[in-house]
Amino acid sequence: MLMYTANEKRYDNTKYNYVGNSGLRLPIISVGLWQNFGINDDYDTMKDIILTAFDHGVTHFDLANNYGPEPGRAEINFGKILKENLMPYRDELIISTKAGYEMWPGPYGGIGGSRKYLTASLNQSLKRMDLDYVDIFYHHCLDPNTPHEETALCMSDIVRQGKALYIGMSNYDGNNMADMEKYCKTYNVPFIINQNRYSIFDRTIEDNGLKETASKSKKGIIAFSPLAQGQLSDKYANGIPQGARLYGKAGLQKHVGYTDNRPTQIKQLYDMAKDRGQTLSQMAIQWIMKDDDITSVLVGVHSKEQLLENLSAFENASPLTDEEIAKINSITKATE
Repeated sequence: MLMYTANEKRYDNTKYNYVGNSGLRLPIISVGLWQNFGINDDYDTMKDIILTAFDHGVTHFDLANNYGPEPGRAEINFGKILKENLMPYRDELIISTKAGYEMWPGPYGGIGGSRKYLTASLNQSLKRMDLDYVDIFYHHCLDPNTPHEETALCMSDIVRQGKALYIGMSNYDGNNMADMEKYCKTYNVPFIINQNRYSIFDRTIEDNGLKETASKSKKGIIAFSPLAQGQLSDKYANGIPQGARLYGKAGLQKHVGYTDNRPTQIKQLYDMAKDRGQTLSQMAIQWIMKDDDITSVLVGVHSKEQLLENLSAFENASPLTDEEIAKINSITKATE
């Protein structure tokens, strides 16, 4: 079997941003394994996506304990790819995982932020990926039943034990992030980054204070679902295509906002992207990085071709002008 050798020029054309005021840098585009890395997905396709990403300077791969959709499966698959191909490059990789959502039966593996759950979950994740440590470990979601102080103290222990280098919070709002930051400072936790949903169609972090609070406290933000479950891509320009994630799923369509005027909005954005010489997904990714508040964009892809399209979002593309940003806002907020 031929051993993988990384592209020697992988860092030549990739931009890396510092995560808040920390010394860590992440590529402007990172790869998330939320979708398409489960039990029924093709292993060679998964491997092709990961290795192609690394060959193009993508150093950051993001997971969670429950990604699969069978819990743990994405970590198992990634661990195999890592062991067979990328382990010689481990010191060039940023690997993140999370815990917080339902993972195993009983009172200690459900939604939460307790010391018991977070510690046990990370130990399981490390075993699945055959790693000694992850670079970033996130609390995946707010837990109203666990004091922030307990979660922060657990994160401090995890870092001191060498199981994670940095700590992040995911799906927090501004007020809860600020409160967690207070306890992280108390326990000297290297809390450096927030992971939140953010796209042209989802401005929640602008409305709930997370974006402003993270900026003021000099924490990074990495945005997931930048294409709003595929809506911000060319294939949706004329409606939901057969076989797409939203096709025939009324509940999911409602959940992601594909109602009322959304098809018209997508078509207008598609036409705008074409006028700029881009695909809609490329413009959507570029929109997220329009200011300095966002460190990196997490893309989830089903093929190498889709990955390469996303990675080329900033190639030969002029920055979005204030007028273009205002036009995007007028299109997407037309039904608000």
